[in-house]
Amino acid sequence: MIDTINFEDVKWYHVFNPTDEDFDYLMDTFDFHPLDIEDCKSSNQRPKIDEYDEYYFIILHFPYFDKTNKFIRLKEVKIFWGRDYIVTLGSSHWVVKNMFNEMKKNRDTLIEEKKLRDQDPDDDTLDIIGSSDALLYNLLDRLMVETYSLILRIGTDVDNLNIDIFSKKAKQVLEHLTITRKNIVSINTSFKPQLRVFHQFESGAIKGYEEDMEDYWGNILDQYQKMFDMVEDYGELTQGLAQTFDSLQANKANETNKALTIISTVMLPMTVVSSIYGMNVKLPFMDDPNAFWYICVLMLLVVASFYILFKRNGWS
Repeated sequence: MIDTINFEDVKWYHVFNPTDEDFDYLMDTFDFHPLDIEDCKSSNQRPKIDEYDEYYFIILHFPYFDKTNKFIRLKEVKIFWGRDYIVTLGSSHWVVKNMFNEMKKNRDTLIEEKKLRDQDPDDDTLDIIGSSDALLYNLLDRLMVETYSLILRIGTDVDNLNIDIFSKKAKQVLEHLTITRKNIVSINTSFKPQLRVFHQFESGAIKGYEEDMEDYWGNILDQYQKMFDMVEDYGELTQGLAQTFDSLQANKANETNKALTIISTVMLPMTVVSSIYGMNVKLPFMDDPNAFWYICVLMLLVVASFYILFKRNGWS
């Protein structure tokens, strides 16, 4: 089903769960390239922007948390961008759907506000429904804001890890560390190819249909570059925390092995003495009524000797 908002100067078509009939309508109405329609029918496409004489076709990826609220997943946002329209397709990021429903509900108010701004020659504010460029910019800007909030949450997870590795059990820390590292990798792998797409906007390779949009496209790139740098920093911090965690666990294992080694070393001569006097052969002092106590004193002397030896050499 194709839902439409007509803002007089620009139209927004939103196609949720598109059918073959919807794709046929788009090809017949807008003369979209068949390869772009094929891209819309499939998933897991790489981020890109294709330029044609009459429109642009954009595929972008934006992160979100899954139903468990733990793992990062990616949503594809597919947009056809023409001179007086944009078309968004498929099960896009929830920000796209919410923005569409919000603008559809407030359509009349937005049109009235635009008319008032048009009457004021000193008002140079970018009107969200003034052109397809402005509408696309505002859509991307909202997606950036939502992505920024998500990345701040990742940053909070990294800060919490910095505390947890010294205060919580190893199993909990390892689970938290693994999830955080996986989420950072997921975001990072989607950001790198997408930076090239936004560079095309800022550099002027993608001109759009309105003048004086360079600063706005540059703002989108700045936001995205900032978030990319933050994710890179979080990745390095997480790597450092992982190494610190490994060192702490190795140190704990060494301390445990050290304690067990000391116990084994002390117990070994005592075991030898007790084994000898456990044999069914004639041994010295066997007929002495105090033989048991002599053996106990001998074992205590062995323990005392090892204790002095360890202390003197700093082994304990």
